[in-house]
Amino acid sequence: MKNCLLDTGPLVALLVKTDKYHQRAKEVFAKITAPLITCEAVISEACFLMAKVHPLGPAEVINLGTKGFYKIDFALQKDTASIKSLLTKYKNIPMSLADACLVRLADTYKQAHIATFDSDFAIYRWGKNKRFVSLLDLPT
Repeated sequence: MKNCLLDTGPLVALLVKTDKYHQRAKEVFAKITAPLITCEAVISEACFLMAKVHPLGPAEVINLGTKGFYKIDFALQKDTASIKSLLTKYKNIPMSLADACLVRLADTYKQAHIATFDSDFAIYRWGKNKRFVSLLDLPT
């Protein structure tokens, strides 16, 4: 599968061998063609979480990008109106900046497939009213 979107949780689970979702993340990522599509907000969240696990954790996150596991193809400055609209629309959830950027990337890439553990993606819609498909919910 190409152009799959990447959220924070599975990225961290892949890197942390003691994470309860580590094995699941490995299985799913083995079936996805790199690079996965993500945004700086996701990478920032992953670096923050990885710093709590290990001092070199953030460098591990960046290293995956250097190796081509993910690519950042989003410029917040170009999409501020869309992001603001999404954050307002989903204010009762509330939606994070990273989630809003991923919804916008889904619109850009016309891509419903996302590697996420976040149940909010069952609520979010892209492309007017299209549902996301969490690859982590699919059988391996």
